[in-house]
Amino acid sequence: MKGHLIAVLFCVLATIGTTVTSCNGTASTGKTAKTPHAKKVLNSPAKFNRDSAYYYVRRQVAFGPRVSGTEQNRLCRDYIVRTLNRHGAKNVRVQTGEVKAFNGDKLPIGNIMASYGPDIKDRILLVAHYDTRPWCDSDINEENRLKPVLGANDGASGVGVILEIARQLKQNVPPVGVDLLIVDAEDYGQASGFSTHDSSWCLGTQNWIENMPYAADSLPRYAILFDMVGGIDAKFHREYYSDQRAKNIVDKVWSMAERSGYESRFVNKSGGAVVDDHLFLNDAGIPAIDIIESKNDATGTFPPTWHTVNDTMENIDPSSLEAAGQTVLNMIFNEIRCLE
Repeated sequence: MKGHLIAVLFCVLATIGTTVTSCNGTASTGKTAKTPHAKKVLNSPAKFNRDSAYYYVRRQVAFGPRVSGTEQNRLCRDYIVRTLNRHGAKNVRVQTGEVKAFNGDKLPIGNIMASYGPDIKDRILLVAHYDTRPWCDSDINEENRLKPVLGANDGASGVGVILEIARQLKQNVPPVGVDLLIVDAEDYGQASGFSTHDSSWCLGTQNWIENMPYAADSLPRYAILFDMVGGIDAKFHREYYSDQRAKNIVDKVWSMAERSGYESRFVNKSGGAVVDDHLFLNDAGIPAIDIIESKNDATGTFPPTWHTVNDTMENIDPSSLEAAGQTVLNMIFNEIRCLE
């Protein structure tokens, strides 16, 4: 938390209408975001395009399953890099390495990094994974369980949202620096006994942390992870570990969702506890939260397409992509710069 605390010490409060917001992400009054006046003063120069995000999801899915170490994974990675360069991102690069999966598989990986406003000290990190699971091990049909997941939602949706945010950041200069991290080898973990095999998941993020491109006193102020944000009529509850480790950031995002008109999508109630990239980011000193569908109406947990052959474009909802993307865009453009 060192970088976060330093940012708070140097923060200069700013007044927006009647809402005073501090750099730690909490409003001076918990009710301000609910007032009509607060909605009127929302600064939203960037308008998230749901059709554009949907297109980015479809382009990834067209490569087929993007399992770590496969040619489809490499082709998708190259596409993401080209797209970020086209959208004016700076310092676009791929951090390569090798990780060992729980079953002994050695996986060559590539984590994609990019930035906007690289000279700004005060930074926010956006994260998603682009790989897909090698097995549909949650499919109801046993014959499908050894097939790879196509990953329209679990893989492509978060990246699609980030690529559309990147397109908007090229057109509209944000008040804070924004770093992007699109990781590999998130979904190669051991499914049986989640609670005892946490470290078998998010291998790309763990590798990135071992080679993290930040000094201990210059960490991003916070990170937002997008995972499974494209399901049909997706609703995003407050993920348990996010609330435990970075509650002020959860409060901030869910408040912004309400101000942005997405209160029905960002349900201000507890959801599931998810082993995901944000756990490892928090351990590394970056306060991180997970925007994820973790309490689906039909399943009580993840969407019904999760780790099945049905994780396809037919089950992607552009309005869900928009709810997640526009909320975070509004977060970015209503931020106060805490460090010069």
